[in-house]
Amino acid sequence: MNEKKTKELVDILGKTHISEFDKYCREQKDSILPEEQAFGKYIKGLLKERKLTQQIVFLKADIPEKYGYKLLSGEKHTNKRDIILRICYAAELTLEETQRALEKYKMPQLYAKIPRDALLMLIFQERPGGIIEVNELLMEKGMNMLQTSGVQE
Repeated sequence: MNEKKTKELVDILGKTHISEFDKYCREQKDSILPEEQAFGKYIKGLLKERKLTQQIVFLKADIPEKYGYKLLSGEKHTNKRDIILRICYAAELTLEETQRALEKYKMPQLYAKIPRDALLMLIFQERPGGIIEVNELLMEKGMNMLQTSGVQE
């Protein structure tokens, strides 16, 4: 497999005409991800950089391991943004990385004008402890805790 970095693909696209899009897709098939795998690939890459295992992240996120693996593989999908936030927090992502992960998962990014989102943005910046401490902080401010998956696998 000859996977190219994003910068290389951007350079190639800069020299590609729209009529050559199908050719581009064929020639770069080893580097192009199906949309449903973009989130998982992104998270797995960050975990590798941080020398964290998926198992540890799911444990810290308080997400059933089997369910977590299915989310990262694209086999399962959740509509609960809090699940993705739990994974991001447990994986020690920065606020910027979390915003990118949400975007890759096709979820709304944290938005500073929404009080709960603003507090979560601060939490991702300051990292006040684990998920339990995050939920305690949210409760102290009269906000909903990060939802759990509700999946018992």
